[in-house]
Amino acid sequence: MSSQVSTSQGLNPHATLGSFRTSPSQASSCPVTQAGACGYEVEEEDVELLSVSWNQDRSCFSAATTDGFRIFSCKPFKETLRRVQGNGGFRIMEMLFRSNVFGVVGEGSDKRYPQNILTIYDDHKSNLIGEFSFRSDIRAIKLSRKYFVVVLEHEISVYSFADHKLIHQIETTSNPNGLCCLSCHTDNSVMACPGISQGLVRVDHFGSKATKLITAHHSNVSCMAMTVDGLLLATASVKGTLIRIFNTVDGTCLQEVRRGVDKAEIYSIALSPNLQWLAVSSDKGTMHIFSLRVGAGGEDASNGKSAIGGRQIDRSNSSGSVDPVLLANTGSNVSSSLSFMKGILPKYFSSEWSFAQFRLPEVTRYITAFGDQATVMMIGLDGSFYRCSFDPVNGGEMVLDEYFRFLKPRKSRLRTPSN
Repeated sequence: MSSQVSTSQGLNPHATLGSFRTSPSQASSCPVTQAGACGYEVEEEDVELLSVSWNQDRSCFSAATTDGFRIFSCKPFKETLRRVQGNGGFRIMEMLFRSNVFGVVGEGSDKRYPQNILTIYDDHKSNLIGEFSFRSDIRAIKLSRKYFVVVLEHEISVYSFADHKLIHQIETTSNPNGLCCLSCHTDNSVMACPGISQGLVRVDHFGSKATKLITAHHSNVSCMAMTVDGLLLATASVKGTLIRIFNTVDGTCLQEVRRGVDKAEIYSIALSPNLQWLAVSSDKGTMHIFSLRVGAGGEDASNGKSAIGGRQIDRSNSSGSVDPVLLANTGSNVSSSLSFMKGILPKYFSSEWSFAQFRLPEVTRYITAFGDQATVMMIGLDGSFYRCSFDPVNGGEMVLDEYFRFLKPRKSRLRTPSN
């Protein structure tokens, strides 16, 4: 299933933000909405929120709506850009870090913005970079400085950002939610996606041209997340009870944690930049934080370098540099008092349970990301934004630090948001 480039122009993926037009509807005051939590609420709008997506360093997120898109900065929280169209909106919108380069896919109500065309453009320069047409609807797009990826239900296409050439075309099992991870580290380009059979994950290391197939689960994979450098991958299946963390170089399962016993739909998985924490949101309404113990095989805290699979990547200049204080004073996941009988009792009794939790309203989907220190951010398809903190030593119930209602749609579509 080949693509066709209908328009192509020059690209500068390192472009920086220009002057953004702040929406006049943004609230100027910051009333207290909950004990200790500061935020604002906006008035209800006749617009539908179709998807939300973090940028690559989780400093911003985009919201695709039926009348255009909006961009929000996470700290301090504010709307930084709004683009409104009178002839249709976007179903998918992806940023390239904090640059003006955006990738969008229409929501289909207007024939000029169909669901099978990816448009990449520079918003500040009002410059069209390229249009890419496909024979079926686009399920997701991923951007990095070197590559952009288009996910269809049964196929993934990888393009070079430098010249727009198609460099990989990968067949997958049915992938209606557009599962795909693309690392954004400057020294290591890695992509993970569903394989061609149930429970299989394919990992492509573009630099070394190596491909690793990982049997992640017995049932279909429903959610995945990858570290910035692409060396760790976390996955969940449609059962939604277990989350597994893999070394993407050799496919080793480094850790397995348990969200719960009952089946659940996993909405989002996030790995902290310092490799100490994993966050999971699901339709059960609880955000779970797990303590990771992959340091022995993955992170050398003394020099801030990843050393998985005998490879080293310098993280000293990345936002995910290791905090030695946090590393030295972190708690561990909850486990059964019978876990010492691992190998004798059923596997359930040796499970690792979440270290910290936060209860969310069970009204919509949420995607999550880690913020500064021991903080987690969540975006809901009801137009809500949460920032919570947790005790890195004792865990337990998380504390709500901030809540904002950045958009109050008259209705929202429960489409799977991007991780």
